[in-house]
Amino acid sequence: MKKSHVFVSAICVVILIAASACSSSPKVSRVEAGGRGSDLSGNWSAADVKIVCDSLIANALSSPRIDAYIKDFSAKNRGARPAVIVGRFRNNSSEHIDTAIISGQMRTAIINSGKLDFVEGGDAREDIRSERTDQQGQASEATAAALANETGANFMLTGEVRSIVDRAGNRTVRTYYVRASMTDIETSRIVWEGENNSIQKEIRQPRARL
Repeated sequence: MKKSHVFVSAICVVILIAASACSSSPKVSRVEAGGRGSDLSGNWSAADVKIVCDSLIANALSSPRIDAYIKDFSAKNRGARPAVIVGRFRNNSSEHIDTAIISGQMRTAIINSGKLDFVEGGDAREDIRSERTDQQGQASEATAAALANETGANFMLTGEVRSIVDRAGNRTVRTYYVRASMTDIETSRIVWEGENNSIQKEIRQPRARL
């Protein structure tokens, strides 16, 4: 075989390998947040998070009971706003759901509304306390954060996600129930509670061909 033929054959092999590599690369396209492209499998999705959070946030911010509590608290505390801490948002559904996304979006919206203040809890609070303690021995007396000066929370925001799954043949219907509550920590009185049960999906699997 002539050298020129060998060279051409080698070039063809390289091109084929490159083409094969390109064809196996993932294809990525952007979708609108909360749009149809974010609901592919019928499982809990970004679109569901948006619907639920919008509903619960609107419910909480328009609650007459929360407004009454805020006015009473502010009158007794020189215009200060009540403070809220985020407690557990439990996932009691049949699938994996990151409930921290729900509680996080609710916290952000409520803080930005100017109605309530939030204080850190959980791991973030422990990190802050560790830093405050460390400052006592490492930072100057003038700049070290004082101990025992945290803002105590008046409310605790908690919630849960539950689901009902109904199957028949190749059809599955999933219904999600998302509940959130605001509880007075001192009295354990529920000041506000909201639920969204509007997320219901029917998933049809293709029938097996015989």
